[in-house]
Amino acid sequence: MSRPVTPLIAADCVIRLRDHDDCIVLIERANPPYGLALPGGFVEIDETVEATALREAGEETGLQVTLTTLLGLYSAPGRDPRGATASAVYIAEAGGNPRAGDDAAAAFVVDPRQQGLRLAFDHGLILADYLRWLETGLTAPLRRGPVLSPDGGDAPC
Repeated sequence: MSRPVTPLIAADCVIRLRDHDDCIVLIERANPPYGLALPGGFVEIDETVEATALREAGEETGLQVTLTTLLGLYSAPGRDPRGATASAVYIAEAGGNPRAGDDAAAAFVVDPRQQGLRLAFDHGLILADYLRWLETGLTAPLRRGPVLSPDGGDAPC
């Protein structure tokens, strides 16, 4: 029996900083696709998705994070221009100041409500889900069909 062709699996973190009310950490990607992104990366063989989230957050921001909530699973075709990818996105907490490392050219502390952030992938949608979680305590909604951008229009793929 042949092995099925399936999406790659990744993990990303919305890192909340204890010392900066309402702020999160974003990285500037050092490799294509460029833009600001949540810290994260691909799951390695013999690694859990949670371990990936912790490892990638540490490698890209220098922070030791604690995972607190699974925000959602993002798997829309076209969400990653490099190929089919499903990503588990966690809400995490950390103390200290981020510093860029590994695949990150820079690390920033930002207000997730800030307009005009040049976000990679579908991270605008993820941040909209995170803001909804802050307001309501509800995790990402189940999505069937086309994925919509946070402003209600079709998301660019």
